[in-house]
Amino acid sequence: MRGNFCKFTIIGIVLLFILISGAAVADRLPHQVPENQKISISTIIDVVGYVSDSSYFSWTIDYSETPVTGIQLNSVSASDAYILTDAQVNALAAEKSSAGITYSVGLSNTLNSLTVPDYSLDNLALPDIAMSDPWWGKTWRGIINSLDSTAYSKTDDTLTGSIHNGKLLPGESIAVVTYSDSIRTNGGHLMLNKDINFDSQNKGNGLNNLEAEKVLTYESIDGSILVGSEEWSLDVAGNYADTADSIRCVFTSAPDNVFPAFCNTVKAKSELVNFKSGQVSTKGGIRAVAASGDVPAGLFYQIAVTPNADSPDGYAEGTVRTSFAGSIMEARGKNDVPSATNQWSDKTSVSGSIRSFQKSFEYESGISL
Repeated sequence: MRGNFCKFTIIGIVLLFILISGAAVADRLPHQVPENQKISISTIIDVVGYVSDSSYFSWTIDYSETPVTGIQLNSVSASDAYILTDAQVNALAAEKSSAGITYSVGLSNTLNSLTVPDYSLDNLALPDIAMSDPWWGKTWRGIINSLDSTAYSKTDDTLTGSIHNGKLLPGESIAVVTYSDSIRTNGGHLMLNKDINFDSQNKGNGLNNLEAEKVLTYESIDGSILVGSEEWSLDVAGNYADTADSIRCVFTSAPDNVFPAFCNTVKAKSELVNFKSGQVSTKGGIRAVAASGDVPAGLFYQIAVTPNADSPDGYAEGTVRTSFAGSIMEARGKNDVPSATNQWSDKTSVSGSIRSFQKSFEYESGISL
């Protein structure tokens, strides 16, 4: 008898989230690496008994739009050595990561090496030193000019996109993709068909680097239950970059000559709790790598829960939960202060006798939508 259960007829929400805000042009995806991979995993299960199935995937890729060059200090004689004050040493240490410089200091605060990337040369240097210091108020270029200019030379290209700690450099972008799926039963009849496909190459509009599709049918026997969860996450961030040569399509234009900085994260998740009967279909995909800046980042996910075809009363039974969320930060021009922020979430939970449950989520963020 199912008379003691509340009966639900649920038509899920279709959530379409597209972000683009004036000159804040959103995600700029990394490019593929020279050597790429394709991975395919297919799972088919039809069993009465205990089942444990899990999948996990994590992918991080970093890319620099513009190779970094700079000016570096060459070896100098002892008579030409530059002695730093304690205040200058402390200020260099504080400014190192934000300005992207590298340096070394020897005995008695002797400046042994100093490399300043081109993009920082005209920035105000060492803002925390006292006004009485001869370096106060100068740019990095001004500081270099105040030293022995014959001791400096142009560096070769240094950064082509390497995963590192610290603030992203101008022209640099990074994407972090994670996916996980798990199913557990303590008995009952489970039929499962699951396919996972990954391709690390550049993708165009409408195509994905990671896709997964799953269909399961479950029927409890002697009180057995199924539990499961599936989670997708896309995290894309980048510092400002010139738009030159970043847009492939000649009919697409950027609102400015600079792609602004951004830091965007979106997630999709579903859970099955104490699931006793029903059919569950899920499908998801992520696009995180592209050859040009006019291809947007993307994540989509959908889930549908229906009764088994041979269900005597036309209901699935159990608890189903979904959660979609995002955190968006966009800047303008070459600023590193957000001009737009957006935090949002959507959560649904149903429990009991389920006639129909559907949720669909789609996210795209980029200069051309």
